[in-house]
Formats: sequence, C-alpha cells, structure tokens
Amino acid sequence: MFKNTVISLLISFIFSYNSEAQSRLAHEVGVIFGPSAFKSDYGQRNDNTTNTKNTGFGVGVVHFLNFSYNSRREAYFNEHFKVRTEISYNQTNFDHFGKTVDGNPTKIGVIQLKAMSGKTSVANLGTQLEYSPFMKMHDYENTIGSFSPYISGGVQFSYYNTKVSSSLGPLGNPATTFYKYLVPSDGHPYGFSSESGTVLSLTAGIGTHFKLAPMHDLLFEMRAQFYNSDWIDGLNPNSKVFTENKSNDSQVWFTLGYVYYLDY
Repeated sequence: MFKNTVISLLISFIFSYNSEAQSRLAHEVGVIFGPSAFKSDYGQRNDNTTNTKNTGFGVGVVHFLNFSYNSRREAYFNEHFKVRTEISYNQTNFDHFGKTVDGNPTKIGVIQLKAMSGKTSVANLGTQLEYSPFMKMHDYENTIGSFSPYISGGVQFSYYNTKVSSSLGPLGNPATTFYKYLVPSDGHPYGFSSESGTVLSLTAGIGTHFKLAPMHDLLFEMRAQFYNSDWIDGLNPNSKVFTENKSNDSQVWFTLGYVYYLDY
C-alpha cells in the first residue's frame, strides 16, 4: 500500500513538473520570403554578374519555441535564446556569365556556354538556434518599436531537383557540351547531371526581430546555407582536373518575415 502511494506521488510529481515546464514555453509561428543568391558552378568565380543574375526566390513557414514569454524566471538561456524550426522552398534559374561567355561569340565554347542553362528547386526541413545578445526577451516583448538583433546556426535536411539543358540539343557530346562538363566527375559519367536527391546543410545567419505590436513581430534575416554536395545546381566539374572547382554549392537567402505569438 505504501509502495503504491509513493509511486502514485512520483508519477503525479513528474506529470505536474512536465506540465509546468510546457506552460513556460510560448509558441510563435510565421512566414518568411525573399530572394536568394546561389554560389554555383555556373559562370565565373567571384564575378559580380554571375553573383547578381543567378538568383532565385524562396518562401517558408517558421515556428519558434520561446522560453521567456510565459516564464517569470530570467535565466540567461531563457532570455537570450530561441529554437526555430522551418519548412521552406526555393527555386533558382542558372545561366553562364563572365569573361569566357563575353569572349568571341563565334567560338564553339562560348556558344556552348551561352546555350546551357539550369534550374534547381530545393525543399528544406530544419532547425536553428537563435541567440540575441543585446536585449532580454522580456524587455523586447514589452517594448513596441524595439529591435532584437540575433545570430543563428542550424542544420537543414533538403530534397533537391535539378535540371540541366542546352538549346543546342541533348548534352553529353562535343557538339553541344563545353569540354569541362564532358569529363567524368564524382561517380557520374559527366560533369553535369539532371537528378534528384537528398542532402544535409549547415546554416549561419544574422538578423533582427522588430516588435510591431504586442503579439506581432517583423523579421529581417540574411542566412548562408552550405550544402554537403556539389550537385545541387546540376554541375560539378571534376575537381582533380579543374582545380578552380574548390567547394560545394551554397546560397545566401535574404528574407522578410512576419511572426505571430500564439501563447500569451
């Protein structure tokens, strides 16, 4: 009898503790959208035209766990960190730009590069930790018109679909394909591939929340995403032959967002 009573009390304590912990968590939901710049194998490395014209657009839905909003404790973690989960989608169109493409228009290589284009769609599911060093969450939440700058880091699981084509005809022969992409690369018969797949990526960002109203925020963010693959854009020249192909694909996403507080 005594043993059953003790067990019942322990179970009641655990559930009441969990309920109390859950009640301290506030939930925020929002939408984000904005342009993205893809650092790919199209065009010339460090070329401004390549960086500004191979751009895309993305949209996403975000959820935040806020440890401060419903808590009276002012622990440092609660007051300066949020956990964000996200589902997002972005799409980018690619063309070749740079010195080689701007060269003699009668050369076969120039013609081939100008004729080549690509398109990549990426769906992401991931999480990141936001750190706001300058202002306590409680102070921010109670100050209309305030800013709360943050830095973030996280991980994403992504599904990508990429297509590569040429207006000259099917790729894979010397008549239509720039020589660089005819060399086998990374287990593929060529340095190009129209394919689908899954990848992991790391994210690093900087941004700010803006307190629009008691239950409403605006969000501004610049975030870099580093994939663990060089096939996201559909091109991957053999790095042992073409040593300028030094890194995997990555992109920078500039977003504007709106966030609504569900719990109050």
